[in-house]
This record gives sequence, structure tokens and C-alpha cells, in this order.
Amino acid sequence: MNHTHNPWRALWALCLGFFMILVDTTIVSVAIPTIMSKLDTDINSVIWVTSAYLLAYAVPLLITGRLGDRFGPKNVYLVGLVVFTASSAWCGLSDSIAMLIAARVVQGIGAAMMTPQTMAVITRTFPPDRRGAAMGMWGAVAGVATLVGPLLGGLLVDSVGWEWIFYINVPVGVVGFFLVMRLVPRLPTHAHSFDLVGVVLSAAGMFCLVFGIQEGESYDWGVITGIISVWGLVIAGIVILGGFVAWQALNRAEPLLPLRLFRDRNFCLANIAIATVGFAITGMALPLMLFAQNVRDLTPTRAALLMVPMAVVSGGMAPVVGRLVDRVNPRYVVTVGIVTFSGALFWFGSILTPDVAIWRLLIPIALLGLGSSGVWAPLSSTVTRNLPMSEAGAGSGVYNTTRQVGAVLGSAAMAVMMESRINANFPPLPAGAPAPSGESMGDLPERLREPFATAMGQSVYLPAAVLLIGLVAVLFLAKPKPSAWGGDARGQADGSEEQPRPLGISPSTST
Repeated sequence: MNHTHNPWRALWALCLGFFMILVDTTIVSVAIPTIMSKLDTDINSVIWVTSAYLLAYAVPLLITGRLGDRFGPKNVYLVGLVVFTASSAWCGLSDSIAMLIAARVVQGIGAAMMTPQTMAVITRTFPPDRRGAAMGMWGAVAGVATLVGPLLGGLLVDSVGWEWIFYINVPVGVVGFFLVMRLVPRLPTHAHSFDLVGVVLSAAGMFCLVFGIQEGESYDWGVITGIISVWGLVIAGIVILGGFVAWQALNRAEPLLPLRLFRDRNFCLANIAIATVGFAITGMALPLMLFAQNVRDLTPTRAALLMVPMAVVSGGMAPVVGRLVDRVNPRYVVTVGIVTFSGALFWFGSILTPDVAIWRLLIPIALLGLGSSGVWAPLSSTVTRNLPMSEAGAGSGVYNTTRQVGAVLGSAAMAVMMESRINANFPPLPAGAPAPSGESMGDLPERLREPFATAMGQSVYLPAAVLLIGLVAVLFLAKPKPSAWGGDARGQADGSEEQPRPLGISPSTST
């Protein structure tokens, strides 16, 4: 077989870019205390470095999946990779928090163009009986990125500066570009119209909701300016998003969000579950890094080493789980994964004190890796199994959007939770004394370390509780049906056309 038609080599090439996206998400968390100091900003402002990226990542995913269907996953992926790589250099050149946030928005758009294409290639080039193993490799990449991101971030911040957590993407992006050009096949395209009204409504609704939630504590949940209030923005966001859903139901052309996909029970429930996982993954890292560096005085590198057990266990177990979900009901695997994940977070939050032994932290962190490894492959395999070929891009776009919406809300909600818990636990400051922020946050007075540790521990309970919503969803997952389409890897890689089938209808012969 020609190497360009080997789905595994193509997947490896695409996973390099996916790996870079995930590393760039995790690498920032370990650098946040340093960025706060160097750019002289506070916790709420620096969290926008993550929230802006995630918001710009989430909103376009619905349309970038369609772009992959229309112009080919390979072409859209390559354009996204160029945007992501160039904006990474811009991030490193930023000399203010506002400039860094703007660069992260562009970086998020590039990531949004890349991510759906990876999943669409998996669903279109791997037959159903090998798709779980492919998703397992996808999950293993996520686990390794969880390890490499914080470790590499710590080493770069300690040695050459925080800017290099972004500069490092440039050579990786160049290598990834040439690998995708060489190894990823051109797949058949499908004509699509583009719902620009839906894009505007979803973007406006998400922005109002996220800005209102994240900035609420800063404005004491009151008036922001003039007649604009925090609660007004939150309510406006919910109303606009409701209007977006209504428009999708009324749009007779081709809606941005195909509501018919949600007629499939597993697709609907898996999307709910992955939103809670995205919330938890994004929300848990920041309290840990702030605790390690500000309470325990660990360097960024030593703080990042705390994540090693999670990454090693997650990366090691992901291929095993991937093979397992090809043989057993994914519901059982993902149920154990979410229970373990949530329980580990509750455990971790309960032991955060200034004098806790490091080895005691490593046990729940390792369990976090075990839990997360039982989530990615089962949910990814379940959510795409019943989709017709012509909906591969739209389905993966919806799924990735749901995950990123959860991550955006997790980032925003954690900003509120941490600020609220700090205000609740800190003793009253002397009159006129500034609240710890920016550079001063890196050198907490002894009297503030106990309440700060308590605040970070209490903050971790939020993602732990949100995961329980995902647990309820996965308990109702149905046993997967035979796949609605086979998708022979060789045929698709050769560019042969396929006939789309109605959603949920299995062919008479399935692989």
C-alpha cells in the first residue's frame, strides 16, 4: 500500500498539530504566575489569556467542521496550522496583557480550524472495528500532551522566559505542515452552505455569557457601565443562545448546528458528558499551579512535575482503553472513568494545606490520569458511531464545540470561584492595603498562605461537582448500534465517493 494511503501515518501527522494545540493549553497554566508578575496584572485578567483562547476556539468549531467537508479536511487543517503557528509567535512578542489576549484569540481561531479535521479523518478513514484503537491513540496524544505541556512550560519559564512557551510552537508547526502535506490523503468533499447568522448569534451569546460570568466578581455582580450590568449580560447571553437554537430549528437551508443529530440518544448524552469533562480539565489545573508556586514556593518546573503521575497514567492507559471500547459497551468504561475523575478531584481539594506532603498530592493526581483515560476514547467512539458519512464534519464540529464550550465555561467559572473563595477566606486587609495580585501574589505573606491554600482547595470542588452531571448522562447511554456506515480506509483514502445514509440507519452489511 502506498504510504500516503495509510490511515495510521496520516493520523500521526495530524496528531502532531493536535498535540501542539493541547500542549499550548496546558503549557500556559504553569506560566500564569510568571505572566502575572512580568505583565503586572491580576488573576482575573490573566485568566482571560486562557478564556479568550478557548472562546475563540469554541465558537468557530461548528463552521470549521463544515469547511472541512466543503474544502477537504487536509486543506482546512493546513490553513489553521499556519494561523496557529504565526499567532504563537505574536503571543511571544506581546508586551502587555491586552496584546497577549488579542494574539490568543487569533491562536484559538487557528486551533478551531485544525481540531475537527483530525476527528473527521479518523471517522472517514478507519473502519468501525479499528476506530476505537484510533481514538485510543488520539487519547494517548492528549495524555502525553498533559505531561509535556507543564514540564516543557516549567523548563522554558525557568530558563529562557515565559515567551518561549509560545515560540516553541513555530518549529513544531513548520514540521507538522510538511508532514500533513506528505502523509494525509485528500478526501471527498461535500457541498455545504454556511449559516453566517448562526455564527453571529452563537459568538455574541457565548461572549456575553462568558464575559458576564468571568467578570461578575470584579464588578460585585452589579453595574459594569451605564445600563449594562453583569446579570444583564448573563441573561442576554442565555437569550441570544436560545435564539441561536431557535434559528437552527427554523433554518431550512443548512443550519450551523444540525439539531437532527441530537435525535440519536448517544450523540446527545455523549455531548453533555464531554462538556463536563472539558469544564473539569480546564478548571483543575490553575488552582494546582497557583497553590504549588505561591504557597509551596515551587519553581514552575517543580510545580509542573506534580502533573507527571496524571500524564503517565493517562497516556499509558489510553491505548488500552481504546482497544477495550471496541469490545465492550463504552458506557461501563466511561462511568468508571468519570467516577474516578470526580472522586480524585474531591480528594485533592480536601488535602490542600500549606504543609501537606507532596507524596499525598501525587496519589489523587495519578487517579486523575486514570479517570481521564477512561473518558476520551469511549465518548469519542460513541458520539460518532451512528453518524452518516456526509455528517462527519458537522458531527465532529458539534462534539468538539461542546467540549470547548465546557472548557470556556470552566475557565470563566473557575475565575469566579477562586476570586470568591479568596475573598471569603482571606482575613480583612488593613485600610488602604492593596489585595495581593500581580508580582505580590508570588510572595504571599505567611499569614495568607493557609487561607489561600484553603481557597484553592475549595475551588477544585466545582469541577468535581460538575463531573457528576456528566455521570448522570453516561448512565443513560444505550448499547452502541452497528455503525451507520463502514468507511473502508483504503477506499476513502483513494478518494472514492461514498453515498451518505440516513442518520441511525445501518447498512445491510456492516464491518
